[in-house]
Amino acid sequence: MPKLQIKKNDQVFVLTGKDRGKTGKVLKVLPDTARAIVEGLNFQQKHTRPNPQKNIKGGILPKEASIHLSNLMVVCKRCNKRARVGISRVQDGRKVRVCKNCNELLDE
Repeated sequence: MPKLQIKKNDQVFVLTGKDRGKTGKVLKVLPDTARAIVEGLNFQQKHTRPNPQKNIKGGILPKEASIHLSNLMVVCKRCNKRARVGISRVQDGRKVRVCKNCNELLDE
């Protein structure tokens, strides 16, 4: 399985697709399919049946669908630009993600 450069709670920029140019926060990463669900982007319509026991109304509801990781770029917190991600080691030996534009750490 490949190493993922995008993690949960990252701010990402969409490169292609119907939401091209928009940014959002990653809600969930699906590593087995290399996809991510981004808050407020890539909506699909889900048809639901009413279920009075679970207090669910029927109808057509919008639902966020996943986007392939190759169509997303991380937005750096410091330079506020979309950035390529590099890997470097910190003094205590951990591997951390680094912004290639400004060399700022993307991981806490």
